[in-house]
Amino acid sequence: MSSRNQHVKKADTTPRIAVLGSINMDLVIRCASLPSPGETILAHSASEICGGKGANQAVAAARAGAEVTMVGRVGNDAFATRIIASFQRERINSDYVLSTTQSASGLAIVSVEQSGQNSIVVVPGANADLSVADVEAACSVIESSDVLLIQLEVPVETVIAAIRIAAAADVRTILDPAPAPEHFPPELLHVDLVCPNESEAAAMIGARVDTIDGVETAARELHRRGARHVAITLGERGTLLWDGEKSHLIETHSIKAVDTTAAGDAFAGALAVYWADSNNLVDSVRFANAAGALAASREGAQPGMASRNEIESLWRRQL
Repeated sequence: MSSRNQHVKKADTTPRIAVLGSINMDLVIRCASLPSPGETILAHSASEICGGKGANQAVAAARAGAEVTMVGRVGNDAFATRIIASFQRERINSDYVLSTTQSASGLAIVSVEQSGQNSIVVVPGANADLSVADVEAACSVIESSDVLLIQLEVPVETVIAAIRIAAAADVRTILDPAPAPEHFPPELLHVDLVCPNESEAAAMIGARVDTIDGVETAARELHRRGARHVAITLGERGTLLWDGEKSHLIETHSIKAVDTTAAGDAFAGALAVYWADSNNLVDSVRFANAAGALAASREGAQPGMASRNEIESLWRRQL
């Protein structure tokens, strides 16, 4: 990727983050352990919580102190009404969240066991209808942002269109490549930062990533393929950041995992805000690690997102 000049936020302004991605209603089921194939188990509870990787990252960024605009689609149903109301409560601009009549709102079935580990099945619904034309209609909000946050629960061609608009306007782009596609178009890596977890990094390069050396090799390869910077999250081992010249293994925070469903979304949203604020990527990863740890220590995806003060408090305690 070229060493183009980056859009730089004025020091006295609130970071502006545009999030393009999925919007779901999560049906969260809590159980002692995840069922094996063919096994029937009894769950402890079930609840409906607003989710979707895009919406989760929008909430994470808003609570971390940004002005956030969400670009996405919902169905014309009761879930959509609740989802829009949740954006309004979080002070997220939902003017570019469009309604579609041919599909229901996205739905995710999230099973969470006592250890905090989870299993997720997603029905894309209206998310699959987010189009290149929708992105072009949101061109002005992308161009005026400090950072564009994107994921892969909406059509790939739509994501690539957003990357192109941001690149032309010198707006930083962060890609959370989840779920990692079987075939990865090269243009998806024409971003300023890609932040996969270990399994996603392995899928993207087509090789095992099970040691720190292997993680660094994967980061170098993703950089070679186009990403300016690479941050591979490693759970309790922290995050390996490749800054284009060298690697940094950045420790995370010791917490008791309750629900890891949205830890990666908390990481991405917080990182976008702090990077826009500070222009310091290493510190931004430290801040994001704290946000991810706090999210994993709480129940629910969006309800578990931490505030700016909470993130900074945890981060500063371990400096």
